[in-house]
Amino acid sequence: MLCHAQGPNLSGIWKGTLTQTAGGCFPRYFIELQIQVNGDSISGASYHYSDISNYVKKKFQGSYFPTVEKLVLNEGPVQTFRIPADCIPCIKSYNLRYSRNGREETLRGEWNGKVMNTDAPCQPGQLVLTRVHESAFREIPEIEVDTGTLRLDFYDNAEIDGDSISVRVNGVTILTNKKLDITPVTTYVRIDVQNNFQEVEMVAENLGRIPPNTALLVVSAGDKRYKLYLTSTETKSAKVRFVYDPSLAKKEK
Repeated sequence: MLCHAQGPNLSGIWKGTLTQTAGGCFPRYFIELQIQVNGDSISGASYHYSDISNYVKKKFQGSYFPTVEKLVLNEGPVQTFRIPADCIPCIKSYNLRYSRNGREETLRGEWNGKVMNTDAPCQPGQLVLTRVHESAFREIPEIEVDTGTLRLDFYDNAEIDGDSISVRVNGVTILTNKKLDITPVTTYVRIDVQNNFQEVEMVAENLGRIPPNTALLVVSAGDKRYKLYLTSTETKSAKVRFVYDPSLAKKEK
């Protein structure tokens, strides 16, 4: 009886650097692939970023060839991007092979692609990724929605101790010095095709009697509700990002 060795589970978070042979907005920058393998099919999200405030996010689909431990990934349209105005995202395809050296697992290969919304080719390049335990974007929750309006209700979390907050959306202040209580501080945010990305930031105006400033944020998006626990201090605000994804409605039908 023959036994076939099971290949590695490549689902997870892979992080590294992406280099271009010539041209491009950045000759070298960070990349994170959040990979989910299901049989010989692959799906997930890609982040290309200089830091977590300047990034491009796309979803991808692909195939896995376990006998040769090879992945072929193709990015779809950009979900959202926050990069300099003179930079244009590239929609990429990847050919990657898996290897392991001791405890270090690596995906290594090449990529090419086309400039967003054109048939112009991007300068191709090399790619090296290492498996990591946590996403670089773990500190900022990201929620995909398909509704036109979000209702945001901020409550004081646990004991009412006099916390006050201000709220910004994409850097613009929409609420100023509001005290948190058992009755919510409520605001609304538009998110649709024209406004497909909204970053909500909670800024601590004071820390109350019991630092830090903590809040429960209840998000109502159509018939869906999300609960988020946010913590901010005098030096660090709390953020949550919303991305419009119309494909969610199609999946639910």
